[in-house]
Amino acid sequence: MKTNAPAIIAALFILLFVYTGINKLLNLDSLTLVLKKYPLIGNKRASPVAWSVPIAELMVALFLFMPKTRLSGLQSAVVLMILFTLYLSYMLAFTDVRVCTCGGMLQALSWQQHLIFNITFVVLGLWAIHLTKQKR
Repeated sequence: MKTNAPAIIAALFILLFVYTGINKLLNLDSLTLVLKKYPLIGNKRASPVAWSVPIAELMVALFLFMPKTRLSGLQSAVVLMILFTLYLSYMLAFTDVRVCTCGGMLQALSWQQHLIFNITFVVLGLWAIHLTKQKR
């Protein structure tokens, strides 16, 4: 199981990032409107962020898919999840504006559940990186 764990975790990240990335691109206009209301983003940065986040998610999914770039993909996935988790934590601690832009079924999670979900993926990603480096 340990030897398959990085590939399984990579597959989970691929599913997550392809799902959320495509969902965000399909709903780009509404995503941009929501991002305009977010502290730290606002009107000026809403459109670039609305484009760059799903593109980054899809690029990371592509890196994760290819065995030669899987370690870089795992590292990038963990960085993305840490950034999402930090922003989510900021929103929980300091704002009343709480609209999830993750898309689809992830919007059904409460903010606390979403935080746990993100932290779980960060831990899984770090474990997969550790196992991958150990194997080399």
